[in-house]
Amino acid sequence: MSNLLDSVDLRTQLVGENRLELLIFQLNTSQLFAINVFKVKEVVKLPHLHMLPGSHPNICGVANIRGLSIPVIDLRYSIGMRAIERNEDCNLIITEYNRTIQGFLVGQVMNIVNMTWKDIQPPPSQVGKENYLTAITKLEREGMTRLVSIIDVEKVLAQIIQYDVQVSEDVLDQKLVEQMPGRKILIVDDSSTARAQIRDTLAQFGLEVIEKSDGLKALTMLKQWCDEGKNIHDEILMMFTDAEMPEMDGYKLTHEVRNDPRMSDLFIALNTSLSGSFNEAMVKKVGCNRFISKFQPDRLVEVVQDRLREVLGFEFVD
Repeated sequence: MSNLLDSVDLRTQLVGENRLELLIFQLNTSQLFAINVFKVKEVVKLPHLHMLPGSHPNICGVANIRGLSIPVIDLRYSIGMRAIERNEDCNLIITEYNRTIQGFLVGQVMNIVNMTWKDIQPPPSQVGKENYLTAITKLEREGMTRLVSIIDVEKVLAQIIQYDVQVSEDVLDQKLVEQMPGRKILIVDDSSTARAQIRDTLAQFGLEVIEKSDGLKALTMLKQWCDEGKNIHDEILMMFTDAEMPEMDGYKLTHEVRNDPRMSDLFIALNTSLSGSFNEAMVKKVGCNRFISKFQPDRLVEVVQDRLREVLGFEFVD
């Protein structure tokens, strides 16, 4: 299994080209599930798990991986199915999201597939708001077309970690806070949980939020405003965008905005669960103004205040 991810570092070059690679796995059923390889640190056979009495019911124990204690989440149980039956096919997918490391208990891990974000579609609206998917795609396997469900890991983690949207008092500049009510901010993220976290943080200050679930929807709206002769800065103060999204990722979205002279100077902050120096490099490459790893209410508000300083002519303080 270790060979499966030996070249994962080389695969990150796909990010920013509107491409991704998915790690395909099962949850002791024939149905196929996936998460983005870029968030996967390692895949190992299921080790011995140490029980934690009183822990969240989605936590099935703690694994010791090379001296590091990693909480293990039963992914099958977390998305509303029966707890996974542990057997020789079970594996542990170790991931990094939002600056934390956790393991997901899954069944058989199949393979890695290379795809374009244009092949990734939002789940049908008829499935309701309580589903645990950010997207779906199709995969040709053994002469058959198989549906692959891409897990909304943000939502899974939000069930366990209580995210606090309160902002520290020492972060707030009251002169700027007074200027926030009524100003609009565009949020682009395929996770409804992630959008809600940002929306609830900003709503405390009277900021109005426009939400889009993928980069293509956001770009279409922005271009429509420009086609109608609207000044982009009269419509929104700035945009927060995720990196990974169906149809068009945040890097491609930023690239398209920067190459349209009608909105090329839009203030864009990349807000993503992907972390590390790679993202910092991609921010510079595509021209984002800021990079924030999820979920940090203080940083979100700091970025909004910095943008307001620019707009209102206050002295900019980094």
